[in-house]
Amino acid sequence: MMNYEETLEYIYNRMPLFQMVGKSGYKEGLDSMIALSERLGSPHCSFKSIHVGGTNGKGSCSHTLASLLQQHGFKVGLFTSPHLKDFRERIRVNGEMVPQSFVINFIEKHKSFFEECYPSFFEVSFGMAMDYFRQEKVDYAVIEVGLGGRLDSTNIISPILSVITNISLDHQNILGNTEQDIAREKAGIIKQATPVVIGESQGEIRQIFLEKAEAMNAPIFFADETSVQKLGEEIADDVPYQLFKIGEKKVQTPLMGDYQMKNMTTCRIAFDLIRIIERLDMTEEEIQNGFKNVIQNTHLLGRWQILSRKPYTVCDTGHNVGGITYVAKQLRNTPHEKLHIVFGMVGDKDVSHVLELLPKEATYYFTRASIKRAMEQDKLQALAAEKGLIGESYPTVKEALSAAQKSAGEKDLIYIGGSTYVVAEIL
Repeated sequence: MMNYEETLEYIYNRMPLFQMVGKSGYKEGLDSMIALSERLGSPHCSFKSIHVGGTNGKGSCSHTLASLLQQHGFKVGLFTSPHLKDFRERIRVNGEMVPQSFVINFIEKHKSFFEECYPSFFEVSFGMAMDYFRQEKVDYAVIEVGLGGRLDSTNIISPILSVITNISLDHQNILGNTEQDIAREKAGIIKQATPVVIGESQGEIRQIFLEKAEAMNAPIFFADETSVQKLGEEIADDVPYQLFKIGEKKVQTPLMGDYQMKNMTTCRIAFDLIRIIERLDMTEEEIQNGFKNVIQNTHLLGRWQILSRKPYTVCDTGHNVGGITYVAKQLRNTPHEKLHIVFGMVGDKDVSHVLELLPKEATYYFTRASIKRAMEQDKLQALAAEKGLIGESYPTVKEALSAAQKSAGEKDLIYIGGSTYVVAEIL
């Protein structure tokens, strides 16, 4: 039998990981996933689920909804992607990663099927998660969509609630070239007679969701129709929190990105619906603690994560136009003397438009994560120079961060991002 490292090597080599190789690792359609699910005995039918899609914010929302359910004492499965440090981050029960032994045994048990039917890496990961959640007898599973929605492997589930956070340009080579095209793909998770929460209305896109919901007889709710304001920030037990007023309720979250105001509004509306659907008798204090304890409950990483105070150093997994728009604004609003940006991207993103959003007054340290999809640091440096962004290039993330740390003073700000994989390498 293989050990854990050998098992991972088998998974990565046998089933190319989209995050590593791009479009060639993406498998369109549900036939293969349905076949794998049937082999496993349709484990996704053995628990209730919440389906979370969208371009940005679906990871933060998935973790927060899982935390809220955990806080009420439920056993909660959480399936997310990509992972930052360990494959097992994708599959958690009450915050704890799937054991290495389960990963090994699952692959050994179904190896002959994989070699006959060639499922994708993501299909295998999702099948493994469903099998594990059934074994663990979870009450609920929060399932984050991988890519798109309509043809995503996760779209075999029949959730009690669907959530679509927002729409931004991302993965155009697969999902379509306009926000409307992408919205139609994401709207594919809206199910017959199943309520759906939309995080952001976004003009013309609103109509696409309304039409899909009407066709599916699905009650639809727009979270951004609820009033929300930021009340401020505070530090408790050395942990920083943001405070929001959403409708008439206060929400406290340790997720410090400015964009979390929209995510937390989406989560509050979604969770209030879950309480109604499931008739949950939950106190307001339990709900507040669910928001407040999201990192403790689910071990979420990489969302405006503060790594150091002197100099103030943060990383964030925002990696497309929508995500970087918020990051760039927050960088400008965070007090600092000089700004240092350690930055790398994958080549199949809208690199040009992302670079246009970044602050020109920063010193840049261009780099690349150690994956095939990563854009060469020298090419990124050249493209950035055309947009007025000046800096040196470094062959590894570690070297780029080290150079930034040597240059930065105590009152400076260091930001690390551009790609989830750049963040993964420094965590």
